[in-house]
Amino acid sequence: MRELIYYVATSLDGCIAAPDGTWSAFADEGDHMAVVVDEYADMLPDHVRRALGVTADPTLVDTVIMGWNTYTPALDAGIDSPYPHLRQIVASRSRVSTSPDVAVTADPVATVRDLRGDGGGGIYLAGGGALAGTLIDEIDRLILKLNPVVLGKGMPLFGGASYADRRFRPTRTRTFDSGVVIAEYVRADV
Repeated sequence: MRELIYYVATSLDGCIAAPDGTWSAFADEGDHMAVVVDEYADMLPDHVRRALGVTADPTLVDTVIMGWNTYTPALDAGIDSPYPHLRQIVASRSRVSTSPDVAVTADPVATVRDLRGDGGGGIYLAGGGALAGTLIDEIDRLILKLNPVVLGKGMPLFGGASYADRRFRPTRTRTFDSGVVIAEYVRADV
């Protein structure tokens, strides 16, 4: 079955962005970037892949689902298809796509469940936190880029999620001189 993988940068206090949606507090340089490029290149937007010289075909995921607020910066930069190497889906109840390469869903939970029935690779949950909160019970794997910063306030890792005891089991943790820790978890069978 296809995995839903939430791959995201986060602060030590669980914020994936500042209150204004920016993520400039997170390290985008350092020794951890070699791992990002080597192991998670599928999850980089096309303009970043090109800038880094990444040409490999996706191997980890073949689909991306993101919230409208995650998609908006690409649109603002004139990019209507940020992940052309992946099947692209944007979750929104009120917006429509202007790109034939980007589908829109008003029901991301049903969409993820339908995608699991299809053959293919993993499904990358690109964010944001509100969408992750909606899909929290569908997430199979977490890949967190923990940045050595405390924001105090910002967009939460799982915005709006209801309380429940959801367990994940650590599978791999790597610490880098940059201070970033890449921690991987899989959903634990309860």
